[in-house]
Amino acid sequence: MALALRCLRPLPSLLHRSSFAMARGLPQGCPAPLLEGCRQCVQHMLLSRQLATKKAKGKGQSQTKVNISAALVEDIINLEETSEDMQAVIEALKEDFNRNLSVRTSPGALDHITVVTKDGKFPLNQLGQISQKSPQLMIVNMTNFPESTAAAAKAIRESGMNLNPEVDGTVIRVPVPKVTREHRESLAKLAKQSTNKSKEALRKVRSKSITQVKKSKNKVSEDTIWLLEKQIQQMADEAATEMDKLLAAKTKELLG
Repeated sequence: MALALRCLRPLPSLLHRSSFAMARGLPQGCPAPLLEGCRQCVQHMLLSRQLATKKAKGKGQSQTKVNISAALVEDIINLEETSEDMQAVIEALKEDFNRNLSVRTSPGALDHITVVTKDGKFPLNQLGQISQKSPQLMIVNMTNFPESTAAAAKAIRESGMNLNPEVDGTVIRVPVPKVTREHRESLAKLAKQSTNKSKEALRKVRSKSITQVKKSKNKVSEDTIWLLEKQIQQMADEAATEMDKLLAAKTKELLG
């Protein structure tokens, strides 16, 4: 009898802890309160609460932003890495705008034009010496790689910067186009094309991240998957909005 009483003595405490777990939204049968730190259960609890909050907003009201802690889901996906990848796409677009899309063509705009040679692809500034002879003329000296002169001239012509190079031996003369309305509109069109390419790169980052999340569908709840997909889409939408702002500012600059 004494032995039976000793076995039953911990029961009220266990029942109390079980009730606490259910009240907190932890999965039934979860040992977290006993083991003091079941990470999966805490994750389930917090994400479930967050989902309930979103659904409680009701239809017809503005959607509340999802803001999942990256640390909470790091075993499913690295949200910080996803954010960095999206930001890298934005930074690449900024660099393209600054380097290649200016009303006044400068020698620096030619530096990174890609030249296709029999030995591979190279930036123009690695094959020739680029200089500005006058406000109306740039020179590319191809003395060090004379065999690539024709390829360099072709790359300049097809760069989309409205340039018409003239080859004179190993020297390429590049007249600077006048700043006409047509030239401005051509640059604005290139800016739009660059933005569309960047958005395509952004969509690839988003798709890759969502695919990564779906790989965990057998390990976590559907609610968790739904919240993560929504968070990633939200991040992509914010990045796309920033790109649209960059394009608007660049278009205004180019068209004057």
